[in-house]
Amino acid sequence: MGGDRFSPLTVAEGEAPWEQCFQESNYESSASLRVRSSMKADDSNVNEENELAYRDVSYQLSSASLDFAAQQRRKHNAYGEILKSYEDLRVEGLEEAKNKLRGYTPGAWIEEVGGMTLSDYVVPKTTTLLVIGPKGSGKSSLINRISKVFENHAFTSARAQESYNPSVGDGTYFLQEHTIPRGSASFCLYDTRGLSNNLPENIRMIKRWMRKGVRHGELVIRNSDSSAVRGRMKCKSRHNGLVSPETRMVNFVIYVANGVSVLKSMDGDGEADKDYSQMIAATFNCPYLSFKDDKPVVVVTHGDLLTLSDRVRVRLFLAELLSIPPDKQIFDIPGSFCCPSPSPIMCDCRRP
Repeated sequence: MGGDRFSPLTVAEGEAPWEQCFQESNYESSASLRVRSSMKADDSNVNEENELAYRDVSYQLSSASLDFAAQQRRKHNAYGEILKSYEDLRVEGLEEAKNKLRGYTPGAWIEEVGGMTLSDYVVPKTTTLLVIGPKGSGKSSLINRISKVFENHAFTSARAQESYNPSVGDGTYFLQEHTIPRGSASFCLYDTRGLSNNLPENIRMIKRWMRKGVRHGELVIRNSDSSAVRGRMKCKSRHNGLVSPETRMVNFVIYVANGVSVLKSMDGDGEADKDYSQMIAATFNCPYLSFKDDKPVVVVTHGDLLTLSDRVRVRLFLAELLSIPPDKQIFDIPGSFCCPSPSPIMCDCRRP
């Protein structure tokens, strides 16, 4: 991967150029203007009271059409910026991001503002990034992607256990620490148990991690877990090593979402489909995940199963849902290793 050259980004066969996505909105705006023109012509003989009523309605229509046009223009610009970000990363972003991370030491990116200096901050020995998201969202796969980028070897073994079929098996039940690059003390990623549809349990789990910290090898049990699950996991914990005595406080959060599931929640009619995006919004906006005004980075996975236009649509949808920039805080990581590197995700971590 390293300095490999990437082929230019292309639009899949059958996909319309992205500029065409907004032609319908332009047509609708023109139609609304024609309607208002007709209203003015037909209103020439109305009395004064009706004239005032018409002016009020006309103003409301004009204001609404301006808001609609501004919103469409904003989406149009965002669409272009997202496409440009794919190409920029392929051309020049990979090596720059890797070099920046290799030379990183905790506290190096702190800005000395407001009269504060580096000595005023509690700087950790290792910057800890918590990777969270629904079960099957691709958290473990993302960690393996990031690790493989830095090790840059075709036969590097996977570090995190991935689930080929998320609907079968236990998934991740134990907190797992992975230093990035391997053996480094600068960064570590924490693989976590997947979020469920039980919002109160998700909040309790997140609160515990963010307030009390995380430990490598710690078993994560929910109140709703059956006795069979509890027994199986406790059995595993007795036979799979010790829990680390060191607790790491979380310095930043990466929120992972399955792009296919997000698209289904956008286009599907079933309640189960809608539940996915609602769960993302509810947990993402949990105040424990934010550091003052800084919100988590979002990573969309499984993009290799979507068309280019759908990948962009998913990012725009999440931007509106979560109120974060689609081109600067939402990253799209396909499953194929020939696709852009996830290194810039870590470069966006603004915490010490």
